[in-house]
Amino acid sequence: MDPQTIDPQALNLRDIHLPEAISWWPLAPGWWLLAAALLIAIAFTFIARKIYLGRQLRRDITAELEAIKQQYKQTRNKSQLAKSLSILIRRASITFYPSKNIAGLTGEDWLVLLDQTNANSAAGISFESDTGRILLTAPYQPEDSLADFDAQNLIRLCESWLLSPHIKTLPVTSS
Repeated sequence: MDPQTIDPQALNLRDIHLPEAISWWPLAPGWWLLAAALLIAIAFTFIARKIYLGRQLRRDITAELEAIKQQYKQTRNKSQLAKSLSILIRRASITFYPSKNIAGLTGEDWLVLLDQTNANSAAGISFESDTGRILLTAPYQPEDSLADFDAQNLIRLCESWLLSPHIKTLPVTSS
């Protein structure tokens, strides 16, 4: 038989059919694993960064508090100690509670807030006591006018507040 004389219709053959194109959906299992690994990596990075920054704040506060205490040991200047602690507590409170109007609090409202947010009350000493009230007037007094307060109690009180765990929601105040 000659190949040129064969009638394709007589053989009853069908035309060549190519398979359908491969669809992108559903994804292969490897892509699902890759997506899950990527999400886990992003979540891990976010959580690790949050923990690191939280600990960094604590390290910075502790270092600055130690520097203030060392400076007081060297100079015995109670006025400078009270001013430095007042500034440090004000800065730390603004950092701990960024969404609240902490910077605008003064006087009794400021002391009440410090007492309410102090989880580690230092041996019954409060910011509303005579020791804590020094923080209200210290930044505005002359250098030699603050010689009549217990510096160690003030350091313990401020240290207890600065190193206590701070929650992000403030108690309701009456102002």
